[in-house]
Amino acid sequence: MSAPKDQHFLVDTRAIERIAGFVDVSGRRVLEVGPGEGPLTRALLERGAEVIAVELDPPLCEELEFSFADEIEEGRLHLIRGDATRVDLPAFDIVVANLPYSASSKITFRLLEIGFEVAVLMYQKEFAQRMIARPGTPAVGRLSVMVQTYATVKPLLELPPSAFRPKPLVRSWVVKITPHEPPYPINDRKAYADLLRVLFSHRRKTIRKGLRSGKDFFDKETIERVIAGLPEDLLGRRPEELSLEEFAMIANLI
Repeated sequence: MSAPKDQHFLVDTRAIERIAGFVDVSGRRVLEVGPGEGPLTRALLERGAEVIAVELDPPLCEELEFSFADEIEEGRLHLIRGDATRVDLPAFDIVVANLPYSASSKITFRLLEIGFEVAVLMYQKEFAQRMIARPGTPAVGRLSVMVQTYATVKPLLELPPSAFRPKPLVRSWVVKITPHEPPYPINDRKAYADLLRVLFSHRRKTIRKGLRSGKDFFDKETIERVIAGLPEDLLGRRPEELSLEEFAMIANLI
């Protein structure tokens, strides 16, 4: 992935202070994705956090290395150059970050897979609204189901374009994500994730047709066995009409 072209630097100092203070980071290892010029990094360090900052853009990395030379030498800041969707990450407890819009989905899924205690993350407002869309409603999607299966999402703060430089065309939301165990048993998390990818890639199709479109993920015999094991009324519905329990039920048949 090249350096993000959608990076908007948060310059509202009051907002930065609020974001850094939403959870207690003192003495904790905090992952920050996309530190940019480092104002949130500074606020986290001032609150006693040990920060692991992942930055992709080479000029910004050089600027951070210069600005935080003392903190890096003292071991309070660890700067990782690379793509947060794939670079190796050391252990961390908490995540606090202003995520680049273009990578929000990939980074969120990766963080949920790795695991963390709590995260305070900034997203494009419409993206964050999709995260909290309830199953069984038209706005629900793969993101909604995946996130709500493994975590609770609470909106904390809304920011206007004027809080950033350059100004984005959209408003932003800061949310708190707290992981939890799935509300219904899931035998295989990968099968569950693959199922959601298949069904929501064909969201206008019924569950029966959607499953039969998933031959890149599941073999034909598995698909037909799952279809045979599901109630007829469920097979005739669309993904947006299913509950978390029903998604888990289908995945467990796989």
